[in-house]
Amino acid sequence: MEELIRIEPFEDRRAPDFKRLNKAWLETYFEVEPVDEEMLSNPRTYYLDKGGFIYFALLNDQVIGCYALIKSAEDCFELSKMAVDTAFQGRHTGHLLVQHAIATAKEKGANKLQLYSHSKLGAAIHLYRKFGFEQIPVGNSIYKRSDIKMEKILTS
Repeated sequence: MEELIRIEPFEDRRAPDFKRLNKAWLETYFEVEPVDEEMLSNPRTYYLDKGGFIYFALLNDQVIGCYALIKSAEDCFELSKMAVDTAFQGRHTGHLLVQHAIATAKEKGANKLQLYSHSKLGAAIHLYRKFGFEQIPVGNSIYKRSDIKMEKILTS
């Protein structure tokens, strides 16, 4: 019997999982920048209190993935800090998280969903393109590592 992954909203008790999952991929591919440390150490302040959201992917009761939405404009969210535990990759958790992020942004009235990434994260870039994100100019990013910005228009 296949185990179902469910997605649930942020609870303070899961804040350490948010930090753990994101630090793992950042340390693998880049470095944890001061802005990352601030965001990961204070998720309620940085995301929720500013009109954003954090969600977790759970398998049984184990947190295996997460993502955040930053309210970046009245009609726009930034998809941020999406991570899947390496031990649970290959279960389409990333697909579920992106689908959920798109649906949540639409539900909250956004017309656009944007994200920053890096060209060496090929699997992530492929996933975003699969869901209709297109590359746009990077502009100003708070992350040193960002060399790609993508956007999905949510209105039909």
